[in-house]
Amino acid sequence: MMNFLNLEYFLIAADELNFTKAAKKLYISQQSLSTHISNLEKELGVTLFHRTTPLTLTYAGKALVRRSRQLLYLKDETIKELSDIKDFTTGELSIGISHTRGRTLLPEILPKYRQQFPNIELHLLEGNSKELDHALIHGTIDLIIGMPPFVVENVETVPLCEEEILMIVPEQVLQETFPNNHERLKEQLAQKMDLELIKDCPFLMMKSGNRIRTIANNLFEAAQITPNIILETENIETLLALSAGGMGITFYSKMFISNNSIFQNYPKDRIPHVYSFDNDMTHNSLAIGYHKGRFLTTATREFIRIAKESI
Repeated sequence: MMNFLNLEYFLIAADELNFTKAAKKLYISQQSLSTHISNLEKELGVTLFHRTTPLTLTYAGKALVRRSRQLLYLKDETIKELSDIKDFTTGELSIGISHTRGRTLLPEILPKYRQQFPNIELHLLEGNSKELDHALIHGTIDLIIGMPPFVVENVETVPLCEEEILMIVPEQVLQETFPNNHERLKEQLAQKMDLELIKDCPFLMMKSGNRIRTIANNLFEAAQITPNIILETENIETLLALSAGGMGITFYSKMFISNNSIFQNYPKDRIPHVYSFDNDMTHNSLAIGYHKGRFLTTATREFIRIAKESI
């Protein structure tokens, strides 16, 4: 009978194409890994690797890579389903969420979830939208919390609440860029946020891969504007702090503003202006996404229920 552990070790070796690196990743000796691979080759009666430097997969090895992923996926799904049927007293749940959104939302959800289901082992993956989408595709996480659309096929979305992307405009930037008519410009922006009016200003942006950056790019493209981006960062809190400090204009999630100390503790003349777009691209919903093709455990279903009740 084929050994699942041998298959798991084989896939790591196939990804690394180096037994030494694969063994380190698995926290086993190189000799132990070689033994697992040799046993698998003997069991199947084929050679899986050309022992060259670097290693290369044989035709049989390439075929087994495809089948191994399917077999291990089915094994995991079967274990989840049987465990769920058995009793739902134990289990695990892996959640993907951005750092800032996690800090804002999870304190409202996880304590309640933990209280009701203390034996569910929780795992948290924090990253940008691109990283989380990738994790959902590959089954590293059970669900994702963020702004749709999720760039993953076959994803079911469950809306949680309304979300909006706002434009953060420091007074200092307007005064420096438009020294003679910044007051009039503020009135115009308050009536309608038009990127054409501020296209000459410096912009601070999230790095590519973040959903807010994608929305910003789409807005600039629709307006046929190439923004003057003077800084990019992965941290949206850093972005807001720099914007509030007068360095540049940026985009920010409305959900985060009410809990942000910059808007609560800064002197009145330092608080940046906040403008809303009259554009469908900036008005969306926060949602939970999960893969339609995977078994939805009770642990996942209950998390979704509590999240909808809490937000």
